[in-house]
Amino acid sequence: MPPGGPKTKKPLDIVVKFALSVFVGSFALIWGGMYLSRPDRSIPPYTVGAQSGQIVTTDVPRGTTDKEIESLVKRFRKVGHQTHDFARMKIHPTTPGDPGGPYRQIMIYVFDDHGWTDPDMLKKYMAGDAAVVNDYARSMRGYYRLQDQEEEGGVGPIPKNGHMSSDTRILFKGRVTDSLPAEAEPEQGKPISPF
Repeated sequence: MPPGGPKTKKPLDIVVKFALSVFVGSFALIWGGMYLSRPDRSIPPYTVGAQSGQIVTTDVPRGTTDKEIESLVKRFRKVGHQTHDFARMKIHPTTPGDPGGPYRQIMIYVFDDHGWTDPDMLKKYMAGDAAVVNDYARSMRGYYRLQDQEEEGGVGPIPKNGHMSSDTRILFKGRVTDSLPAEAEPEQGKPISPF
């Protein structure tokens, strides 16, 4: 008969400890990667559809509100003021080799219909195709224009030759050297982490 003393706990084997640490570590890496690569939820998701010289067309999902378009246009403004580098906004240089910088002049159009951001549609618009020009401008949801130090941004079609559509609301117009107004940062949305 064995002695009736208290049983001692056997320590975990080194292989079991290693397997547990790999298991826990892999979850930590996955969560960390998801956290670091999370999308920016303060602006609507967008893609760059076509780019020809200084003109860039972007596409946001259908149903994007004017407030969300406004936040995207204001983000373009913020980039224009702070870094003047639109590469992080997925835009190729519009004035490559220019001593004033690779983004000295840029015109960004925002649409919520992917068809208008097609490179062929942009070519027709730039060529002045009468069948395209009016509908192209009417379908525009927002714009951002930077010419050297002058900038302008708005929701709706871009004003043409001094004529502004009744659907256009200019958000800002001035110089990039002017200070940005202090605005509350938009909500970031729900985090993807359950923790």
